[in-house]
Amino acid sequence: MQPQIDVPVLEGAQVRLEPLSALHAGDLTAAAEEDRISYDFTLVPRGSEVNGYLDSQFARIPQGLIPFAQIRRSDGRAVGCTAYWDPRYWPGRRDLRAPEIGFTWLAASAQGTGINSEAKLLLMDHAFASLQVSRIDIKTDARNTRSRRAIEALGATFEGVLRNWSMSWAPGEEGLLRDSAMYSVIAQDWNAVKSHLIARLARHGVDPLPTGYQTPQLPGVLN
Repeated sequence: MQPQIDVPVLEGAQVRLEPLSALHAGDLTAAAEEDRISYDFTLVPRGSEVNGYLDSQFARIPQGLIPFAQIRRSDGRAVGCTAYWDPRYWPGRRDLRAPEIGFTWLAASAQGTGINSEAKLLLMDHAFASLQVSRIDIKTDARNTRSRRAIEALGATFEGVLRNWSMSWAPGEEGLLRDSAMYSVIAQDWNAVKSHLIARLARHGVDPLPTGYQTPQLPGVLN
């Protein structure tokens, strides 16, 4: 069992990230059915699968998953999910060195609105400023050009394609491995990436500054 990390509700101007629970099932069922055109390579449940999806996410918590519902503040509805995942710790210590941000999906009506950018801003800011991590991983199916463009637009750095790295979520590929495109943001990058994300949100008319984002320290980093 992985060490448990306490993460508070992360509140932004457009989106609130709160612990995923069974109470979100109805909203997520509706969100996943709005338009599924962007989900070809992504694990997004539908209909009767939602409760099983939630149970599988809860079962991953002892393995280090910290799952969130993405709550659109304008109407209070859960419009998707995201998570910290696959945590790596400093050798011989219990403090976190590098998590992944993954298991992310959004309803079609929430895509392109700035919610994804603000959710990533909230997750990365908490990881760097509060959890004092040195790196964040983000990966996607190497074939998922839509997802890769979205990750690159966040300011993450492409590091290469890892072959046969992750389970495929593509239809008809159950039990098969996929090639994963790997991206990262490291602590030294964060101030520049944070400024970039804030500027992206400003273009959506969102001012996230009142949430009080912090400047990270650089743990275990050689300058």
